[in-house]
Amino acid sequence: MTDPRREALDRLGLALSRIEACREFAALVPEVRTNFAFALPGAAGPGDVAAIDGRLTVVGGLPRAAGPLRFGASDHLARRVIELRRHDPAIACALNFRWHERILRFVEAWAEGRGLELGTLDRAEEPVSLIGEDRASMPWKVDRLVAACGGRVPPVFYEGRGWGKEPLFLLVGADPLTVADRAVDIARRYHTWSG
Repeated sequence: MTDPRREALDRLGLALSRIEACREFAALVPEVRTNFAFALPGAAGPGDVAAIDGRLTVVGGLPRAAGPLRFGASDHLARRVIELRRHDPAIACALNFRWHERILRFVEAWAEGRGLELGTLDRAEEPVSLIGEDRASMPWKVDRLVAACGGRVPPVFYEGRGWGKEPLFLLVGADPLTVADRAVDIARRYHTWSG
């Protein structure tokens, strides 16, 4: 009998190794750093979601995990995956990366060239009653995103600036290897992009 937790950690570790091997991804690590989360089937809370303990940072110009992969290492991104899954049960993982106007122009062209929908969420529209409330905004954010995308969870989306929040891109999907490969493709193509 296999151990689903060990298998999830192994799969996420393989995907993470692809990100760490991509020097160009260092330019996409945001101020809040990058995390990469992978939820077990039926995940009910952050304890059922594997992520990078301490997130992914930049060391010597290379993207590097600050700590090991473990279940419960992420709260925010884990809750995001679980909330997205309410709308699309196939979603199991998410990775965040840096937002900037120039990166946005590139990602718009990248997504269009692959026939992928690019979603957006305007954090400025967040209800005042949710601002500053710990854990209160995630259902609102996900519901708004999905509604704006015609009831679908887009594979790549971004959140604009919000109260005390850094704007970020997110890649989501069913498998961490697919998400990692998309992140690496974005990083390498953005590195040589002249737009």
